[in-house]
Amino acid sequence: MLTRRTFLALVAATAGQPLFAGSDPVFSRWGTAIRGYDPVAYFTQGEPHKGSKEFETMWNGATWRFTSAQHQELFRSDPEKYAPKYGGYCAWAVANNYTASTQPEAWTIFEDRLYLNFSLNVRRRWEQDIPGNVAKGDANWPGVLEK
Repeated sequence: MLTRRTFLALVAATAGQPLFAGSDPVFSRWGTAIRGYDPVAYFTQGEPHKGSKEFETMWNGATWRFTSAQHQELFRSDPEKYAPKYGGYCAWAVANNYTASTQPEAWTIFEDRLYLNFSLNVRRRWEQDIPGNVAKGDANWPGVLEK
């Protein structure tokens, strides 16, 4: 029998581990993209903001949340512009040919595209060669989802 303590130890031990074969095209927790943060806010406000259940839309198999009806409409009119590259999976991981979860606070906008990373430390590695990492990530995407 799996005790609560054993379960919590297993969760802690596997947190941040790569996701495996058959990954969804959008990284989401419980079906919600970017852990419920508004993808448009990164562009319009220059920082992450938690979205609201009041302003939700479905796109590419996930629920996306927004801070306002205006942000929701901007996303609906051009989701590819606002959705993070690589389905919101860690851009560093995709550049290195695997997938990993992301944190909304570990973000970068490069050439008008949003990229997310596993952590702020990983983002620092990503930032050492953004153009090179984008080239590698583009070459690996979406095939990396099949690993």
